[in-house]
Amino acid sequence: MPSTVKKRSVVVGGHRTSISLEQAFWEALQEAAVQEGKTINQMVSDIDAARTGNLSSAIRVWVLDRARQGLLQPAVSATSADIPAEKLA
Repeated sequence: MPSTVKKRSVVVGGHRTSISLEQAFWEALQEAAVQEGKTINQMVSDIDAARTGNLSSAIRVWVLDRARQGLLQPAVSATSADIPAEKLA
């Protein structure tokens, strides 16, 4: 998967800010937001409230923590859709 960085604007604490994340992290953040019934802005605000460093880094660590806890379902890409699951492991 290419590691293209995407810059997007979000609203955190009523203020607009830009966040640069790789596409995979944006997708995982969106997936988590759907699972929790929140918007991306709400998810980022929650992460922002608990962070101690850079917001983009905090989001990456948060996504990694969720993945380690088994809370993220892997997205099926168009290229892997036809490959049997046992071949992907």
